[in-house]
Amino acid sequence: MSAATATAANTKLCIRTKNAVAPQNVADFNEDEAQGIEDEKADVSHANISESPAVDNVVMVDEKDTKMRPKKRLKTVNDEPEDAEMVVLEDASEQLEASSSRVEIPEPLSPPRPLPSFPLPALPDAPSKSVLALQGLDQALVDAELVDPTTTLPIPDGEDDGGTMLSERTRKRLKDLGITELFAVQTRLLPFLLPRDSTQRALYQPFDPPRDVCISAPTGSGKTLAYVLPIIETLSSRIVTRLRALVVLPTRDLVTQVRETFEAIGKGRGLQIGTATGQQSFSHEQSQLIADKSSQLKGGSSKVDILICTPGRLMDHIHGTPNFSLQHLRFLVIDEADRLLAQSYQDWLVQVLAATRPPSKLPEPISEPKTSCLPVADAVAPAFLHTLPYPVVPTFLTESRASSCQKLLFSATLTRNPGKIAALELRNPKYFVVQESRKEGVVDVAMEKFSMPSTLTEHMTVCESSQKPLIFFHLVHAHNVTNALVFTKSAESTVRLVRLFEFFEKARAKHAVAGAGQETVVRAYSSDLPASERKAILEKFKAQEIQILVCSDLISRGIDISHVSHVVSYDVPVDMRKYVHRVGRTARAGRAGDAWTLVEEQEARYFKAMLREADHLDKVKRLRVGERELEPLVPNYETALDQLKQAYAR
Repeated sequence: MSAATATAANTKLCIRTKNAVAPQNVADFNEDEAQGIEDEKADVSHANISESPAVDNVVMVDEKDTKMRPKKRLKTVNDEPEDAEMVVLEDASEQLEASSSRVEIPEPLSPPRPLPSFPLPALPDAPSKSVLALQGLDQALVDAELVDPTTTLPIPDGEDDGGTMLSERTRKRLKDLGITELFAVQTRLLPFLLPRDSTQRALYQPFDPPRDVCISAPTGSGKTLAYVLPIIETLSSRIVTRLRALVVLPTRDLVTQVRETFEAIGKGRGLQIGTATGQQSFSHEQSQLIADKSSQLKGGSSKVDILICTPGRLMDHIHGTPNFSLQHLRFLVIDEADRLLAQSYQDWLVQVLAATRPPSKLPEPISEPKTSCLPVADAVAPAFLHTLPYPVVPTFLTESRASSCQKLLFSATLTRNPGKIAALELRNPKYFVVQESRKEGVVDVAMEKFSMPSTLTEHMTVCESSQKPLIFFHLVHAHNVTNALVFTKSAESTVRLVRLFEFFEKARAKHAVAGAGQETVVRAYSSDLPASERKAILEKFKAQEIQILVCSDLISRGIDISHVSHVVSYDVPVDMRKYVHRVGRTARAGRAGDAWTLVEEQEARYFKAMLREADHLDKVKRLRVGERELEPLVPNYETALDQLKQAYAR
């Protein structure tokens, strides 16, 4: 293409026709200009081209062919540059028209389909507390037998036991002690542990071992007597003294109390009862428990039929006392089971259960034929004879033998931890729950909704911290709170409250009118005191020489003092279990009792939530004490505070 042609393509170009000039840019054509060009083409078609040689050669286009792309004319030597430019521009114009005519109109879109519907995200309802409480529990606990706490059974005279399953001798002994009827837990447990079939009362049952038993019952419902009676009845048939009953308790004071019960019920039976608490020297306890310490006997040697002990001292004898053996155990009693299982005590439970199993290896027989029949006579229990080292040919009659030890667990708040229950290695356990018969009674136990004695009245009062001593003094003198146990959070708090109360009583007696009454005697009872002093204080309180006993939670478990009519929680218990054991010191054995809890303002929300969680808030009455009721006590209280400050300043 020439330089002129290139210039015409990029700048304003003129389309030369006979009498018209095309616009400079093809894109600027309008309809009128296009119509003029068509008219000129029509005129040229009727003219004699041969007679007009001066006219430029023009391609003839028919109207029918306007929409078709024309064939290009062959370029000849005589073609002028202007003609070539015109043809190129015509081609561009026709291509533009063709492209514009070929614009495709899109088909109308179909209406959009509706989106698939999905359910809205929803948070499922949380499982109920009852469902959560039952998850992971032993099915035997879910199927526990409920016992109505109001159930009683009179103890008859004569040969007929009246359904108590007790011998005439035992029933007579109970009558001599003033016990005329059995409580709910005893009425259900005695028939289970003392069946009429005498074979089920045997000391050894290797082929049909007895079922283990777990009992959940309120404090003061007679749990101690519920296991003392079956043990005395079963062991009375023994001939050789062997350690056959082991009772494990959390405190020394409980050991002393349970021993007194065993001695009272088993009087005249010839059963030997021993204790191991650490209050006496280890060698002295060994001499009281073991008959032969020189010989190594696989079956052990024992001077006692019944041993009552704490877990720590029990471990000392298992590891350090020769011939101390638990192979012959018929009963293993764990009282206050929740507390004992919560504390390790050198993993006492695992070691005790291992000690009840047969020895791993017996003495090898002597190789000489005359003496190779059996080992030297030993105290190995019959249940373990299958481990003797003589050949045994198994047959279809061969039966496996098991330990005859029957585990009895007692507590007001029995554990619901599946792991702890599994650690007990319970054998086909049977659960008894002493509680009001309701549709979801077992669920309540699993959720730790504890039942209280029906004769117990509970109170709470919310006050400021500075007013707690005044409220306590008000309860003592306005509500006649005497023969009372007062619980504090620590041994230091116990001593401080006792001294403050003593100063208050002296100031009150000094300003009191003649004949207004005697001073209230108050004493402290805590773990800081030696055992002998604790025992002396407890005896004076039982004799009512002491009206108020201030103590820590040491005494809140198991101590049975019949005349306790009031329990005061000076400091709020840390959990519901401690609350249950505190208030359980009163209203025992069908007697009436009152429980008082002093709650500081900042503790009220927590304490109410704890009671509400146990479904017990509605059973606690609210006591309101006004300023006017406390005003008469303020002068003596201020005097007592000054004396207490001076005493601690020394």
